[in-house]
Amino acid sequence: MNKVMFGRFIPGHSWVHRMDPRAKLVLSFLYIAVVFFANDVWTYAIMTLLLLLSVAASKIPLRVYIRGLLPLFWLMIFTVLIQVFFGAGGHVYWQWGWLVVSQNGLNSAGLILMRFVLIILVSTILTFTTEPLEIADGIESLLNPLRKLHFPVATLALMLSLALRFVPTLMDEAEKIMNAQRSRGVDFGEGGLRQRIRTIVPILIPLFVNAFNRAVDISTAMEARGYQDGENRTKYRQLKWHRVDTASLVIYVVSLSAVIVLRYFI
Repeated sequence: MNKVMFGRFIPGHSWVHRMDPRAKLVLSFLYIAVVFFANDVWTYAIMTLLLLLSVAASKIPLRVYIRGLLPLFWLMIFTVLIQVFFGAGGHVYWQWGWLVVSQNGLNSAGLILMRFVLIILVSTILTFTTEPLEIADGIESLLNPLRKLHFPVATLALMLSLALRFVPTLMDEAEKIMNAQRSRGVDFGEGGLRQRIRTIVPILIPLFVNAFNRAVDISTAMEARGYQDGENRTKYRQLKWHRVDTASLVIYVVSLSAVIVLRYFI
């Protein structure tokens, strides 16, 4: 769990850290949407350059982002192999029974790998440079128009805030439970897949029990303090849109528009 970097916030004073969370959310979703339009060297070159500029602007070393990819390494390899051996069409380079390595399969594998890396990295930039509560506030602000449709925006924001707030706590509790099990002689790395699954059960049960107990304690504390979910609530954290947000939005829109133009018109 200590190797999982995705979802963690790294404090800093960079350009990206100072941006409004609403701007970072919009730019991240826009980037991920345009990633699926890229289909050749030039379009992926623009997407990669834009991503590297964002990484440099965050002032977080590139090796930290690469470390965040390592826990998903085997998932990416598995997906790439599926595309390599089951993608049909084009020149056949190698074949053994029902396994075929073709030109279209290799092209599809390369596209899938690039999309995997770009989407994970841009999502990691968002979580590295934005506090969890800021992400929840940004989502609530972006969903405000849905209030007219009687959508429970405030309730959703509260759920996101609590969930994001207690993810690190649950990870710490899981680590404590694992250490307690190790002190009793449990080895989580021995045996086959079935044996490892059995050793996880003694971790999940107390973890779920602690999570439900904490949820009850939080609800009791909120009721004792007179919490009411309504329109008249004020906010301690105020979101402010700055020039850096506008400049970043313009840069992203121009760059991503170039990708779409290359994809469909050139």
